Amino acid sequence: MSRRTPLHAATQAVAAALVLSACSPQAPDTGTDANPAEATATAPAHAFEAAITEADFAERVKTLSSDAFEGRAPGSNGETLTLDYLKSQFEAMGLQPGNGDSWFQDVPMVETTADESTVLKLDVKGTPRDLQFGSDMVIGTRTGQAQIDIEASDLVFVGYGVNAPELGWNDYEGVDVKGKTVVMFVNDPGFHTGDASLFEGQRMTYYGRWTYKYEEAARQGAAAAIIIHDTEGASYGWDVVKNSWSGAQFDLRAADDPEPRLQAQGWITGDVARSLLADLGQDLDALYQSANRKGFKAIPLDATLSLDLKSTIAEKSSKNVVAKLPGSTRPDEAVVYMAHWDHLGNHGHDGEAPEGEDHIYNGAVDNATGVAGIMEIAEAFAAQDPAPERSVLFVAVTLEESGLLGSKYYVAHPAIPLADTVGVINLDAMPVIGKSKDMTVIGLGNSELEDMLKVHADAQGRTLVAEATPQSGFYFRSDHFNFAKAGVPALYAKGGDDLVDGGTEAGHAAQRDYRDNRYHKAADEFSEDWKFDGVMQDLEALYGVGRDLAGSDARPTWYEGNAFRAAQEKLLESAGK
Repeated sequence: MSRRTPLHAATQAVAAALVLSACSPQAPDTGTDANPAEATATAPAHAFEAAITEADFAERVKTLSSDAFEGRAPGSNGETLTLDYLKSQFEAMGLQPGNGDSWFQDVPMVETTADESTVLKLDVKGTPRDLQFGSDMVIGTRTGQAQIDIEASDLVFVGYGVNAPELGWNDYEGVDVKGKTVVMFVNDPGFHTGDASLFEGQRMTYYGRWTYKYEEAARQGAAAAIIIHDTEGASYGWDVVKNSWSGAQFDLRAADDPEPRLQAQGWITGDVARSLLADLGQDLDALYQSANRKGFKAIPLDATLSLDLKSTIAEKSSKNVVAKLPGSTRPDEAVVYMAHWDHLGNHGHDGEAPEGEDHIYNGAVDNATGVAGIMEIAEAFAAQDPAPERSVLFVAVTLEESGLLGSKYYVAHPAIPLADTVGVINLDAMPVIGKSKDMTVIGLGNSELEDMLKVHADAQGRTLVAEATPQSGFYFRSDHFNFAKAGVPALYAKGGDDLVDGGTEAGHAAQRDYRDNRYHKAADEFSEDWKFDGVMQDLEALYGVGRDLAGSDARPTWYEGNAFRAAQEKLLESAGK
């Protein structure tokens, strides 16, 4: 994430006007420094309805993704405007502060910027070899330390770096990696050889995510971990890795994260790995074969790694927004709706872009649509008669784009205990491409929340389907996943690709167009050409799931055999439930 610059005074005035004008006339003062008369003249107040409507949804997305909000970067003036806007909207609906007596939850964060002149120094069978940042490798630290020194750490190839006792798989069995550097493949065992009998075949599990691999390497006591990149296994090219690991990186403070951390972690390109392994008498293709067989044994490599990593460290903070509709009879139990409010901000220099270049990453689809969606659902709940029996929380989290950090912090510090949180519904990048005959459930086959969703999808004449690219691991790449890891059943669903107008051909084309031309680009902007009828169906269905859950004593569980079921059982047992 790049460094942000302050808004110009004129932009601030426009933004303040947008915040005020987007609220209902009865909305309380949020402390925004603006003249109400000027705000009205700039943009007349939109009259919001209690029902879920296209006009209200569009107005909220348009406001959140306007240039005035400067791309909603954490720690920027865009964050301040976003927080003011969300608080004013929830307050106008009659909701209450959800984090004790506050609408906000502070999320302490550490900003780490690695020196990109850093060189990864290898000794390969006595021959020195230097890897350059960006072209050959990327490296960083999550320790919060400005200086990391690793001297002659032995390299060990550990296959996929997976320890999955329930699947009878342990790439670390029989090898001590304490103080060493582990080298591994991305994705799951079975992926690169097409062996559907291993793990879940082409569908990525959490064991395949790079985040898990670093976590497991730290648990094993390694000093550092290096992942070998390949485009199919990672589901993105080297440029994505290089861009993502360049510049400032945000993380939670080590004190707020109980998991052990490596001294250093990073990636190397597939070409560098192939050359390096060849120098060590190993063949990359042969290792792909051997690492995909049960009983694989880690291979010590005749090479060492040394690292002198300097980083600039700064402690900062951002905020989650937490709004609550108290339950009528069981207020201590909760259903959670969530969406991340942050995006990539303003990439201009001193607030000015080079001529002809759009420098604001507005994040209209990602994720102004999700935030607008939970506001629409919140409004429906606020007007619901009878009121829900359980409390309903609406949590807009920060730092999703930096590794799901806002939701990770919330899960560690929940407003209502996780054992009393019966289900989580996540809205992220809602499709605005028209009605579909299906509804995509990311990670289909996880929990009984899907059974509840099916009732509402059936009523709409829609079929529940899995995501088109399960090998990409999208279930592990959005905020609900932190709840899932803790054992709380979590649903992530939205409109599918089989469009009423144009079928799957049109749906896939629309998704490709967004991915290739707007995703994480300045072109992700609000458009009057969007089709809102499909997302209205999505919101109605997801509202229906929460309404059913908040109005009953049902407690959904993970399906038998699901990796998160044990976590839920442990969570409930520890709470005496």
